[in-house]
Amino acid sequence: MENKGFTDNKTNIETPSDGVIVAEKPLKNGRITSNRVDINVLKSKLQETESKEFKKNIYILSSLVLGLGILGIYLSL
Repeated sequence: MENKGFTDNKTNIETPSDGVIVAEKPLKNGRITSNRVDINVLKSKLQETESKEFKKNIYILSSLVLGLGILGIYLSL
């Protein structure tokens, strides 16, 4: 019996090297430097955005409480 599977259909395709050695060059020739981030700057930005959100939430909550108070007074009359 013959085994007819994927193993019988092997084809090896190789690219010709022509004896030329090609050196791989990096895309950027400059020196790689890591940009450091100051943790205090990140904390201040986070605190600033949180304070804006807190003020917005307080405004919404106070307007809801005021609305409920006005509705309660109106319905009690």
